[in-house]
Amino acid sequence: MSNADIVIAALRSGYDRLADLVKKFDDDALAGPSAATEWDIAQVLSHLGSGAEIMTNTLQLALDGKPPAEGDFNQTVWARWNAASRREQADGFIEWNDKLVALFESLNDEQRVDLRFELGWLPAPVDVATIGRMRLNELTLHSWDVRSAIDPAATLDAEAVPELFQGALDLSWVSKPAALNGETAVLAVATTGPALEFTLRLADPVSLDKGSPAQPDGSLTLPAEAWFRLVAGRLGPDRTPDSVELTGPITLDTLRGVFAGY
Repeated sequence: MSNADIVIAALRSGYDRLADLVKKFDDDALAGPSAATEWDIAQVLSHLGSGAEIMTNTLQLALDGKPPAEGDFNQTVWARWNAASRREQADGFIEWNDKLVALFESLNDEQRVDLRFELGWLPAPVDVATIGRMRLNELTLHSWDVRSAIDPAATLDAEAVPELFQGALDLSWVSKPAALNGETAVLAVATTGPALEFTLRLADPVSLDKGSPAQPDGSLTLPAEAWFRLVAGRLGPDRTPDSVELTGPITLDTLRGVFAGY
């Protein structure tokens, strides 16, 4: 399997899992709080649905050999979704995410390797695996926002987690060094499922390095999915696995402040 094949398969399993749950929601459930603290469940689904519609358009334009959408296309999509009812948002999530995943799945072997996408905020075109991982990251985290509101022990989709490590994670825009209150530390991080080791440098800016540090100030051991939830502001005290272990001068509460969410 190519890199794109693996990503597309993870998109399918992640979407199917969430869609099966959403189809059971009544209106009260859609109005209930999600783990994304400023959104109810329907708003999370609206975010995923509008994003799927926009990415479907991006993918289809690339397949047609046309330039990316210009003007206010994205704003028009967002405005329409924001004005929809909760039931319309839930139904639209299912419709557009199914369209997006099916379009990814329709790509032939050559397209999965050679197709490129122009994204205005990136310096160079990206391939199918890269744009697919962008969507997978969003789907995986927001799926958890919905599922964990019902099941506090919910974890990120296992099929997605290894792929999330394939992309570069720039912590500078997701971290808040001010929460360190002047403290600095170097932590040796070890994850399970998959097993990886890297260095977390808590300073200003917060950064990651490959491999373990020679002289760490402490260590952080946790499931890989919990690592991603930590840096995304989704590892609250009531959502932290018992297997998380932290040593050294920095507390988990401090780390939660550094990674307060985005």
